[in-house]
Amino acid sequence: MTNFDATRMLTFDLETTSRNPREARIVTSAMVRIDGREVDPLELLADPGIEIPEETTKIHGISTEYAREHGRPHDEVLAETVQRIRRGWEDGLTLIVYNASYDLTILRAQTGDFTVTGPVYDPFVIDKIKDRYRKGKRTLTDLCEHYGVRLDNAHEATSDALAAARIAWKQVKLWPELTQMSAEELMEFQAVGYYEDRVGFRKYLEGRGRDASDVSTSWPMQG
Repeated sequence: MTNFDATRMLTFDLETTSRNPREARIVTSAMVRIDGREVDPLELLADPGIEIPEETTKIHGISTEYAREHGRPHDEVLAETVQRIRRGWEDGLTLIVYNASYDLTILRAQTGDFTVTGPVYDPFVIDKIKDRYRKGKRTLTDLCEHYGVRLDNAHEATSDALAAARIAWKQVKLWPELTQMSAEELMEFQAVGYYEDRVGFRKYLEGRGRDASDVSTSWPMQG
């Protein structure tokens, strides 16, 4: 793996049926391939094969009826998503995923055998590590505001994917040492930082007598 190059990215985002990545099914899958000045967006609409809960429809705007009428079979969209991610890695691109432990865990849960075979850059994790003590929320919308990044339509998969790529570009300008790491070093940096953050959060919950059993410390996929 080579060093992270913010001009060669495959940025990726899912909109789904659930907040739980172990049970969520895909509604939309967006992949935007960025190679120099070439930007190639692709968004796939899936019929998840189950009812889309009203609360998630309110987030991404896609109803069960719309997905059934216009979406492709879920497993076709899943297979094409995985194929394009693998092709991106084969072509030397870095996969950009905001809160990767959610989206990539979905791919593992739905395929049963998805593995990370190339570099992943997670703007959410990088922000948590490099600006640890900043107060406030760290949703994609919040980070777009913090980094001065345009978010065209929050919770629309392609817009979210592009916003994640723009944040990544801003982050490496702010912290150029990230581009000096090898891909292996960058992956380890994120995995260790995520682990330390989640262990701290788990202790925080336990110290207040709250259940912390569902706090995963694994990145870029939940264990």
